[in-house]
This record gives sequence, C-alpha cells and structure tokens, in this order.
Amino acid sequence: MSDDSNQQEVLIVTGMSGAGRSTVGNALEDLGWYVVDNLPPQMLRPLVDLSGRAGATLPKIAAVVDVRGGKLFSDLHQIVEALRQTTKLRVLFLEATDAALVRRFEQVRRPHPLQEDGTILDGISAERARMLEMRESSDLIIDTSDLNIHQLATTISNSFSGESTPGLQITVLSFGYKYGLPTDADMVVDMRFLPNPFWNPNLRPFTGLDREVSEYVLAQEGAPEFLRDYVSAITPVLAGYQRENKRHATIAIGCTGGKHRSIAVAQELATRLRNQPGVAVSVKHRDLGRE
Repeated sequence: MSDDSNQQEVLIVTGMSGAGRSTVGNALEDLGWYVVDNLPPQMLRPLVDLSGRAGATLPKIAAVVDVRGGKLFSDLHQIVEALRQTTKLRVLFLEATDAALVRRFEQVRRPHPLQEDGTILDGISAERARMLEMRESSDLIIDTSDLNIHQLATTISNSFSGESTPGLQITVLSFGYKYGLPTDADMVVDMRFLPNPFWNPNLRPFTGLDREVSEYVLAQEGAPEFLRDYVSAITPVLAGYQRENKRHATIAIGCTGGKHRSIAVAQELATRLRNQPGVAVSVKHRDLGRE
C-alpha cells in the first residue's frame, strides 16, 4: 500500500441488514464523506480509480455494500483484499444481535433480504454465514444492538471526525457478563477474580466511578499487579496495530454486573494507556445504570 498521505481514503460499510447502514451513511455524509449506497462490489475498483482522478475534490469515499447485491456480493472479500494492496482502504462492519434485528424488521414490516419463504431468523442466519469472512477481516466492528439512530450517529462522529489525526483510537469499555459479551471487542479482560463490592453493604449503592469503590477495587490483592502487567503486555500489541494501520481498538473490561469492578479498572486502565505514544483513549460504561 502506498504511504502517500494525500491518497484518497476509502471506507467499505457493510454488515448485517437492519444493523444501521443507512444511518451510518448519513452520518458519514455529515462528516464530509462522499457516500455511495448499495454499490456492487465489482464497481469498487472503478470508483477508486475515479476518486484518484478527482484528487483533493474527493478525498474520502464511503461505499455501502451488502447482500442486496445478490450473487455479486460473493466477490466482495476478494475484491477488498486486492484493493488493500493499492488503496488506503478500511472496512466497517455493523453487527447486532438476532433479537435486535428481528425487532427492527418487525417494526418496519419488511422481510429480510435473504428470508425467501422462511422466517426473519432464517434470513439472519443465512446472512451471518455469508458475512462471516468479511466480518473477520474488518478493521472496525460496531455492535448497534443497544443504540438508537442518534447514538449510532454519535458513535460514527466520534470514530471518524478526527480522522486527520494519526494514531490509534482506543475505547476502554466496561461491561457486565450477565448482559453478554460485547461483540465489537478486540480484547476482553475478566475482573471477576477480584472481590465484588456488591457484597459490601457500604459499597453496594455506589459504582466504580465513586472514590469509595475505586479505591477498594484497586487496593485488592492482584489488582495493582494486573494493571501493571496488562499495560506491559498490550504495549507491543498497540504498537503493532499502528504499524498495520488499524485505527480503532476496543478493550472490554468485564465483571458480573458491569457496575463496580469493571468500571473502576476501566477508568484506571484508560488513565495508564493515555501515556502510550500515538494513542487517544476514551472510556465507555456499557451497563452502568442497569438493574
């Protein structure tokens, strides 16, 4: 791939039907991207060539590609991998749970594009199988299951509005295992080896954002060692991400309910990672406020 910093940026937006591709396309347009919707994969190369001739007038292109292309979609992975060799190209994959996708299709009263004579779930299952190769090779995965259109647009804005700034954007995400693993996590860490403040009546009403809980969690046996060693272990990983032009990474920190231990450790880990060169760090608490 060329190192020319003036090279056009190409973003492939794909993923599950009903996961929010249209919302993402609109959000990217608001950020100044030139967005092409429902583009057959075979048209990606001509689009890239056209953008090259357009020069600075068309610096950032987003192509929304999905299973609506029918048999043409089967060539997407091969075409994308070929384009990566000559183009500043990334793939954004939009994910959602089966339950969220079924609910969305039922709300709009439209069939799934691969449903045929079966159920919505049949269509979703067929699409997941067809999308597996693209999902595994994507540069950024966003799980939209719990996001409304405004939250998804904000997520896209936060992810792509600072694209002129080089480096790696890290999201440290706390979560509760009882609510399921985050599907968009690059790395997952389990904090359930630490004592749970939930069982302390004096700490139960608070969260990991409160000093009482944070100090308790971080003072437990194993916590200081974990933080020290984990930062040391992932330092070469983050450096490798930057060498491979991976711009986004999510580190998920989990505990039982996502209220105490995971939040306290996520906050402290984010603080330490901000000392890493070439990275920008944000923190999100997925399950904070859940009962």
